[in-house]
Amino acid sequence: MHGATLSGWLLVVLCAATGVYCLLRMRACTGEERRAAGGEALMGLGMAVMALPATVVAQPGWSWAVYAAVFGGAALFGLAGAARSGGHHLHHLVGSLAMLYMAVAMAAPVAQGAHSGHATGTAGGIPVLTGGLLLYYTVYVLRAGARLAPAPSAAPKTGPVAVPVPSGPGPAWAHRAELTLVCRLSMALATVAMLVTL
Repeated sequence: MHGATLSGWLLVVLCAATGVYCLLRMRACTGEERRAAGGEALMGLGMAVMALPATVVAQPGWSWAVYAAVFGGAALFGLAGAARSGGHHLHHLVGSLAMLYMAVAMAAPVAQGAHSGHATGTAGGIPVLTGGLLLYYTVYVLRAGARLAPAPSAAPKTGPVAVPVPSGPGPAWAHRAELTLVCRLSMALATVAMLVTL
């Protein structure tokens, strides 16, 4: 049980740190990038709260209905964004629907009088849907990880290497594509961990 509590807290820390980074990125960006960062901040912070170990923090039964409402609204917002511009908004839509699905799956045992939380093992779900989401996020994690891996160089470089300076308002870290990708990779890994516990 100690291991489950420790892994739960590690998941909370990972999701909270990702959510806070996305909030900071949201303040430094504009337009579509700002909306994407806002959606990711909501996802990261919501996942952090949902992942609180039930053996330490007992969440009230009504909290799962609140999570379902919040992520249902985020899914509608993601649907509008995907219809408008597609691209990464489609991933946000899948993420919001996955969180909505997990909240509903966690609310079902609570409504039946079971204890709430991931650590109890009382939650359920539709195995085919859970498997499909696990497959989607596993592929996403592998692709994102491959994009982060350094590319092998064909010939050794000599002399100084020019590093492109990001443009746009706000600090340079807010526009670093690899930091944004690490943020998304972290949330995808956390989603896989949460789906496995259903």
